[in-house]
Amino acid sequence: MGARVTRAFRNFNLDNRAEREISKVKPSAAPMHPTTKTLILEELNRHPELEEIVKRKDDKLLTLLKEVYVESKDPVPHVRVKDANIPQSTELRLLKGNHFNLMTSQNIPKGKISVVEALTLLNNHKRSPETWTAEKIAQEYYLELRDVKSLLMFFVAFDVKIFPANDRNKAISFK
Repeated sequence: MGARVTRAFRNFNLDNRAEREISKVKPSAAPMHPTTKTLILEELNRHPELEEIVKRKDDKLLTLLKEVYVESKDPVPHVRVKDANIPQSTELRLLKGNHFNLMTSQNIPKGKISVVEALTLLNNHKRSPETWTAEKIAQEYYLELRDVKSLLMFFVAFDVKIFPANDRNKAISFK
């Protein structure tokens, strides 16, 4: 609905506004300062050959200009082609837990985790922080300790609390 109103205001009196803009006087070059005009005229009076030199075409420069040919090409992006003979330098690991669905399974490099694993480790830490410490999570998922500490400090899994039916006055809280 809002787009229709916006479009109506934008297109209101469009023809007249466009015609008014087109018929405006176009800006012209700034006029020369009077002292500049007089200096140019004085120089031309002293040296009349300057006007002829400025207006004359130089054949030598024209031939040099005709010989110049500029060819422009966009740079080719560097595409890494995987070669079957060269082994990959990054170490890969399998997903942790029971998330071995073959359709979504993928090799994850060491030092990285999937979204499912991130939610799982956040939930495990939330349920039992004594068991799932930052050090244990870093060791289990091959992560750096400072990254795990930052993850546990700044990311929180959702906790939905639904109150019993007898407390209708209380709202559902999201933590």
